[in-house]
Amino acid sequence: MIMKINNLNYIYNANTPFEKKALDNINLEINEGEFIGLIGHTGSGKSTLVQHLNGLMKPTSGDIIIDGVNITTKDANLKEIRQKVGLVFQYPEHQLFEETIYKDIAFGPRNLGLNEEEIHNRVKESMELVGLDFDELKDRSPFELSGGQKRRVAIAGVIAMKPKILVLDEPTAGLDPSGRDEILGEIQKLYEQESITIILVSHSMEDVAKLVDRILVMHRGKLEMDGKTREIFRRADELESIGLGVPQITKFMKVFREKGNDVKDDVLTVNEAKEEILKFLRRKKDA
Repeated sequence: MIMKINNLNYIYNANTPFEKKALDNINLEINEGEFIGLIGHTGSGKSTLVQHLNGLMKPTSGDIIIDGVNITTKDANLKEIRQKVGLVFQYPEHQLFEETIYKDIAFGPRNLGLNEEEIHNRVKESMELVGLDFDELKDRSPFELSGGQKRRVAIAGVIAMKPKILVLDEPTAGLDPSGRDEILGEIQKLYEQESITIILVSHSMEDVAKLVDRILVMHRGKLEMDGKTREIFRRADELESIGLGVPQITKFMKVFREKGNDVKDDVLTVNEAKEEILKFLRRKKDA
């Protein structure tokens, strides 16, 4: 187990007329190597939760244990914690500031006090992991790049710290479909190659269905559901009751089945639906 959260609570504007409980008794365990989707409508507590995971926010009460270390204690070494838990915010390209891509990605490793050879190796490796050509791009300004490429540079800067856990808060926000698919493809490749633990925060049920193995559902500050991806999306009525939904293809297959067609109704992707419908048509033909 790489992360354990016990009875986590967070109250905004405590002891004022504007008091609001943003996290309500969260209990959670995450194992090394999991790919987790975190979903919930706006205001459900998703972003508040992930900002607690590397010490950016301190809980009102409760414990967060990362790799055996309780990060909520006064003597917790937050520098070490933030090296273990890399957090990529929405629109991370807004945090780019150096004159070259190399310098921007090298900023974190340099602050760790690493030697120049190790910094060079980490920059090169992280650029390759997110699909950026090192020799072609290392000396270019990050501000000359497309939106999708800037996003990759920002993610590479976090990967260069070699975190054990990578938290991505809406990593495809604001990108066009092509840029979104590229980023998601690189995230999938990163997970497969590095066996890193990933927590993906997303509003896109399609993206979550395609990538993650387990889903956490937040609602009004509570952890409302926690389960395997297919199991969570079977609970379509419950999801819709809290303002969420299921992938469009899942909804289509459910309706198709309700019309008397013998197909699975827990399909998650278009490819799965295609295979299921072809099987159904073959069975119908042979009957």
